[in-house]
Amino acid sequence: MTASGRNADLRKIPAMLHRVAVLALDDVVAFDLATPPQVFGSSTPPRYETVVCAARGEVRTNQGFGVRPQAGLAALAEADTVVVPGVEDVRRPVEEDVLEALRAAASRGARMTSICTGAFVLGRAGLLDGRRATTHWRYVRELRRQVPSVRVEPDVLWVDEGDLVTSAGVAAGIDLCLHLVRCDHGAAAANEVARRMVVAPQRAGGQAQFIEQPIPDVAGGGLQATRAWMLEQLDAPLTVVAMARHAGYAPRTFARRFRAETGTTPLQWLLAQRVLAARRLLEQTDEPVETVAARCGFGTATALRQHFRRACATTPSAYRAAFSASAVATSTSVRVAKPEPPLAA
Repeated sequence: MTASGRNADLRKIPAMLHRVAVLALDDVVAFDLATPPQVFGSSTPPRYETVVCAARGEVRTNQGFGVRPQAGLAALAEADTVVVPGVEDVRRPVEEDVLEALRAAASRGARMTSICTGAFVLGRAGLLDGRRATTHWRYVRELRRQVPSVRVEPDVLWVDEGDLVTSAGVAAGIDLCLHLVRCDHGAAAANEVARRMVVAPQRAGGQAQFIEQPIPDVAGGGLQATRAWMLEQLDAPLTVVAMARHAGYAPRTFARRFRAETGTTPLQWLLAQRVLAARRLLEQTDEPVETVAARCGFGTATALRQHFRRACATTPSAYRAAFSASAVATSTSVRVAKPEPPLAA
């Protein structure tokens, strides 16, 4: 179908439906591309009309298969909401006609959104300048490099700036789209969509992306050996004096060298490692929270909850419910035990 033919089809969309245009670029992340049509198309009664659009007739996904969009870039001019899915190569240039179409959509008041590395495309169009945004945690530093004026929130699921909504990577796109349904039509509508999709109805946008922290290598010079020793002493009441003594430096010199190597203070680094250890125990064991707190050096369950909420924006119990193997199995069995009644013929 020609671009004019595809764009002519847009006139058949009822005016009362919220128009969503999903922009597909070459090497688009297939999961991200499929998420908006799936979420918005699951709303009952129909509230959205979702159109996949592109600058040309066929687009290659990051998984190697091609997708034939329903419309050309003119769909962006008709959309109430524009969604830009992630792209595999965040340094790939974006055609100027695509960027201009995005700018025009934003200028006339369309809600501009991105999933994962789609934020880089919005950034190329100048739509992130001076704004808050997020992306997949692996690409936070690159987004800051490419768009110096953006205020990147590095560890959240999504950021809502009203006319600009951006999400973290991959599955966080589901959270973003459910959030948009919730904003447009209320919690009941979003919950119904989530139930059809068999996903959690709401993960707060401020919930952390649970970034994996690397374990330091004990080989080489610097303070790597001391950091490895600290990991072995997580349950002990470590002080900067004790750390410095192990490294063979005066406390002030140790603290200065530690910040130079890690970008943070010794106690902040130690706290982050304790939280990471707690996460692993919550995921992999059924030990009580009090035991997890003691094993990771927090002393009490109350202290663990305080630091865990500050670091992960959730509680230890909620984290375990979401990420432990036993909790996932239980949750899955409960969800599928009560299917929706069959639709009438």
